[in-house]
Amino acid sequence: MGLHVLSPNVGSSWFSSSFLMVNEALGGALFNFPAAYDQAGGVVVAISIQSIFLVFIVAAIMILAYCSDLSDAATYQDVVLSVCGKKTQTGAAICLFCYCFGACITFLIIIGDQWEEFFLFVSEETYCHGRPVYMDRRFTIVVTSILFILPLCFPKRIDFLTYASFVGVAGILYLMVIVAVKYFLQDPSDKPTYVKTKPDNWMDIFLVIPEICFAYQCHVSIIPIYSCMEKRNLKEFSKTVSVAMVLCVLFYTVTGILGYLQFGHRITSDIILSFDPDTTVVIAVVLIAVKTYTTYPILLFCGRAAFDSVWNTALRLTPEVIEQRERKMRISATLVWFTITVALAIFIPNIGVVIEFLGACSALLIFIFPGMCLMKSMLDKQDKGPEFQTNSNRIKFLIFVGCAFITLGAFIFGLIVSQAIQKDIHGTKSIRKKGGYLCMAKPGP
Repeated sequence: MGLHVLSPNVGSSWFSSSFLMVNEALGGALFNFPAAYDQAGGVVVAISIQSIFLVFIVAAIMILAYCSDLSDAATYQDVVLSVCGKKTQTGAAICLFCYCFGACITFLIIIGDQWEEFFLFVSEETYCHGRPVYMDRRFTIVVTSILFILPLCFPKRIDFLTYASFVGVAGILYLMVIVAVKYFLQDPSDKPTYVKTKPDNWMDIFLVIPEICFAYQCHVSIIPIYSCMEKRNLKEFSKTVSVAMVLCVLFYTVTGILGYLQFGHRITSDIILSFDPDTTVVIAVVLIAVKTYTTYPILLFCGRAAFDSVWNTALRLTPEVIEQRERKMRISATLVWFTITVALAIFIPNIGVVIEFLGACSALLIFIFPGMCLMKSMLDKQDKGPEFQTNSNRIKFLIFVGCAFITLGAFIFGLIVSQAIQKDIHGTKSIRKKGGYLCMAKPGP
């Protein structure tokens, strides 16, 4: 299925496009951000690492947008194709497909988690003792996904989801406000007795890296969003990126700092579970579920495009045949993708099973592929002749930057994989728990 760049003056504004970016970036990582601050060794250490990586994350976004303008590419994998060639494009498409597929499973697991917490809060006795079918995790995932997610997954253009993204961002804003209000209204006697100011071990500073990569991963949808902008140019897009990153940093940092300072070392992996249940928390749980419903279609859109790229290449389909089959393939791929992810979400109850895998894919998509694109595009310029010699120092610097991206990405990828192996060997507990744990953790009166 080919994706085409929209004609000028047709599409979304730079401001509405920023909410598409924010809605994808703000996801399951927000729940675990306060716990990540504890893992890293406190607020100062975590913010310092986050600030360093944000430079690379934003730079990667602009690199992808710049490279997409070289050939008017409309998807991440098409950018890689235009700069690095067919083989690298296939690798990028496979990686992007795996990331989007895993992220969609994660979002469905989060939906199940949120409804478990909702039913536990509103009717703990019923939920923990002979719960009816409508409270069952499998029922809530399947039924609500069919009702609220599937209808949003069929459109051909990603800007269809702009207004849904406003709703999703509003849900995240509410959660941040709740964390802030509860922190400032906290009883002094409830203040945590132990708050880290430095890591227990210097190696602990690396524990927050996978969380940061997963938290700010919006690169897979950057090019589709860029291609759907009303005014497609880097100046307008820089406004989109600026607003999106400011909002993401605000939400993640405020929630991370205040959430961690409120509970200290006893912070749970899911910030929602750290609070005593009340009406405001129940509303936050429902809004997070609603937000997740609006994020899943964005990842499905990008993953479906990656799948189509690999499929069309494998079958050697011509552009005419691709266009002729586009609608049928889009509907079929959407139904198959949705069915498989829902089935896997039902049988994989813990988000921890896929979170490390997504962090590893994020390292490739944020660092390695953008670094390769930057380096290759600059090398191509260098080979074009004397007209580019006046910018030779700038080109050499950008080639060095591309190499730095690739090196950093390879390090992070190896780090995340080794951490995942160590967790499996030592039997580290998963990030999220099933409903049975919730009943044991919050017993009835």
